Amino acid sequence: MKWFHLPSAVVGKDASRAFATGDFTPAGLVDDVSGLSPPQMLAIQNWLSFYCKNYVHIGKVAGRFYQESGEPTKVLEEAQALIEEGEKLQAEEVERKNQFPPCNSEWSSAGGSRVWCSKQSGGISREWSGVPRKLYEPGSSRSHCVCIKTEELFPGQEKSTQLSNQGKLNNPNLQEYEGMVDSSSGILPVR
Repeated sequence: MKWFHLPSAVVGKDASRAFATGDFTPAGLVDDVSGLSPPQMLAIQNWLSFYCKNYVHIGKVAGRFYQESGEPTKVLEEAQALIEEGEKLQAEEVERKNQFPPCNSEWSSAGGSRVWCSKQSGGISREWSGVPRKLYEPGSSRSHCVCIKTEELFPGQEKSTQLSNQGKLNNPNLQEYEGMVDSSSGILPVR
C-alpha cells in the first residue's frame, strides 16, 4: 500500500471541486462542481481513478452525488456527462496534436528564439520531421507553431500534380513563417 499526503480536511467528506481548482482552503473544499468545464471534470475523474487504484474503497459519501442509500443522484449523472465530454475533447486534442505536432523551440541570449521540427517534436513520435508553420485556430488571431508533413494531403484534399508536394501546407489555417533561414531543416529565428 502506498501512502500519499492529503490535507486532513478532505478525509471523510467530498471535496471534489478542490481537485479541479487546486483550492484546498475551506471555501474550496466543497462538493459543488457546478460551473466547472468538461476538462476540469475530467481532472476530477482522473483523481478518482488514482484513488480507486491506490486506496481501499470503503463506501460512498452521502451528499450531492450519492443518496443515503448509495444510489447516484441526478447531479452525478450530469457530472458524468461532462466527464464524457471532457474525454471526447481530450481525444480530439490528441488527434489534433498527431495531425499537427507542436514544434521544438529554444531561446538563448546570443541567438534569440528559434523553432524547428524533428521526428520527436512536441513529444509526438513519427516517421517524418516536417516544417514549422503557424497554425491559427478558427476565429482567433493567435497562432502556435506546428510541424507539417509537406507531402501529405489533409482530409478532403484531392491529390493533383500541382499540389502533390504541398500537402497540408495548403490548409487555410496554416501560415508560413517569414524569414525562414534553412527551409530544408525547417530551422528559423522567431522575430
